[in-house]
Amino acid sequence: MKNKRFIYKSLSVILLAGATFGAVSCNDSNLEDVKNTGTFDTENYFQNEEQSFSGLVAVYDLLRKYSGGFENDVTFFNAASDDFYSGGGSSTDGAGIQGMSNFTINPIIMPASYWRDYYQGIARANLLLDRIPNANMNDQTRRRFVAEAKTLRSLYYFELVRMFGKIPLILKPIKSNDDYYNIPQANVADVYTQIENDILASISDLPMTATGNDRGRITQGTARAILGKIYLYNKKNNEAAAQFELVNGTPGGTSQYGYKLVDNFADLWVIDNKFTTESILEVMHTNKGNSDWSFWGSGKDEGNSVNQMVGIISYGKVVPPAGAPANNAPEMVSGWGFNPMTVDLYTFLQGDPRFNATVFDAKKLVQDGKITYSAGFRDTGYFLNKFMPREADKSNLPGTPELNFRQNYMAIRLADTYLMEAEALNGAGARAQALLDAVRARVGLASVPVSMQAIKDERRRELAGEGHRFFDLVRWGDAPSKLGARGFTSGKNEILPIPFNELTNTALKQNPGY
Repeated sequence: MKNKRFIYKSLSVILLAGATFGAVSCNDSNLEDVKNTGTFDTENYFQNEEQSFSGLVAVYDLLRKYSGGFENDVTFFNAASDDFYSGGGSSTDGAGIQGMSNFTINPIIMPASYWRDYYQGIARANLLLDRIPNANMNDQTRRRFVAEAKTLRSLYYFELVRMFGKIPLILKPIKSNDDYYNIPQANVADVYTQIENDILASISDLPMTATGNDRGRITQGTARAILGKIYLYNKKNNEAAAQFELVNGTPGGTSQYGYKLVDNFADLWVIDNKFTTESILEVMHTNKGNSDWSFWGSGKDEGNSVNQMVGIISYGKVVPPAGAPANNAPEMVSGWGFNPMTVDLYTFLQGDPRFNATVFDAKKLVQDGKITYSAGFRDTGYFLNKFMPREADKSNLPGTPELNFRQNYMAIRLADTYLMEAEALNGAGARAQALLDAVRARVGLASVPVSMQAIKDERRRELAGEGHRFFDLVRWGDAPSKLGARGFTSGKNEILPIPFNELTNTALKQNPGY
């Protein structure tokens, strides 16, 4: 018989009584400025709209898993693609990211946060959904909060199911007398059915658009884009295409939800260009949280960690000799050297108008005598410019500057949904052609005949370094051929190992091959 006094498993602790919420301080930064103040009595909370909104913001907080903390999705899954290496200071700098890059990942070095953090978001959503029916608030607002929470819960389950396959499907708060050690793993098909139906049921209770202080909240367009992506991964191409068509509207035009490709691709990566017309699901970061080492990666920090992680180690500008022209090399913050770009991607991007916005060519700057830097692990001299940390963007507020970059991360943007719709249309037909053409025309490229290969190539160029490539390769069945030289094993590495501590004394079964 299991001794239930030892409640140390991440999943059980997070789901037990709904984990912790924070008191919310939303001023001029939308949902950004959330301050966690510890646990509270959940039995007496959620009594009104203000408390319910606080709980909802706490559900949103877990979106920062994409780009916050050392164990963020973007750098981790970039490292697993054919476009980037793990990098870092050495081959032992971050066992998880190193193991993901060379596919030696195993249950011991698999970072538990990729399991734990999304389940924390699910636990918060479950608690809110359980308590909000009794809150004293306007019914229309209540329905909106419920729709947002269900959509976020569906998104978090989607991330878990595509990472780990069979996972526990938990839709209500876990109580102390529940047998949480014996929660079974659900069939993948059942998880997809649940999350698809939850979003479908929620769309009508969401607003068409969000403006002002509501920017960053889930709208009908956001929910449909998430649902379309879920359908695509669930191989329901017709359903995916139908949702994406509603999101995308006329290719190159403005959709019913106000989405439109921005005119200048490079503008997407300007640090204060938040919530552009291209943004569908945007993860908010701020320097106002004064993030510091003592709580970095705990969920309370609010800075974008990708910026610091992909920065160049010991970056420095060379002082030109007297009388020589001024050194015009960019002013960059020294970083940690993760995700150096592969030569293959560098070569693939040659001649593309998106090259300069995507690639920081440190190798050429060194050859020109303009900069120096220290080579990290698997250094190529090529770095990801989209998230490069610039001196002008460094925080001057209290807190550790390298942990407080404020660049938002677009988890889903319009060019992405254009290309996913074209894929769902099987890379054929007039609409698929128009979608592909619109992405290319935005950067001044001529039309090419639409095909699945043309769509794959365009996704690689357009979305380079945004954390999508590994999952694209797995979805297409291309991972064995593209990643085999890295150590990718077909039938195993399509999904990740469940972290070891989640398995001990539970009903969970490890994924095949691990």
